[in-house]
Amino acid sequence: MELSEQQRQAVKEWTAAGDSLSDVQKKLKSEFGVTLTYIDVRLLVLEIGAEVKDKPEPKPAKPEAPKPAAAGPQEDDPYADEFEEEPGLPQEGGAAPEPPAPEDALGAKVTLSLDRLVVPGAMVSGSVTFSDGVKARWLIDQMGRFGLDPEKPGYRPSQADLQVFQVQLRSELQRHGYA
Repeated sequence: MELSEQQRQAVKEWTAAGDSLSDVQKKLKSEFGVTLTYIDVRLLVLEIGAEVKDKPEPKPAKPEAPKPAAAGPQEDDPYADEFEEEPGLPQEGGAAPEPPAPEDALGAKVTLSLDRLVVPGAMVSGSVTFSDGVKARWLIDQMGRFGLDPEKPGYRPSQADLQVFQVQLRSELQRHGYA
């Protein structure tokens, strides 16, 4: 479908104002009655030389003051004593401790990457190489459960490697908008 010069100019103005491709698609339908698929809108924007601006990343929230610690596990929680608290995670009623520096503090060299194409059934997935050179695949499924599949059967990374992995994973997930 060909658009008039007025419609093309409107698309240029919308993208210059910061509208996303989805916004342009909706405005074309509502204002001009033109129904285009998302890919058609993308091609149109490329064709007319308009630039879609990336939305600025939100600024991190200011940390809140620590809350007073709770008295302990609740009496009515039958599972409260079955779970260990993980190092580096916020404890009940308190602020998160400072995460250790990925390499320097613990002496472990761990490299982590996120998959561009997520493993089926996972929300996010990737690979990791631990300091001893052993590689593993990791994923977080739709229910938020974590899985680690090392290349060596029965392999267990060191505690230092796990701590570095946890810090790097949290950082990467935040960087990609998952946290």
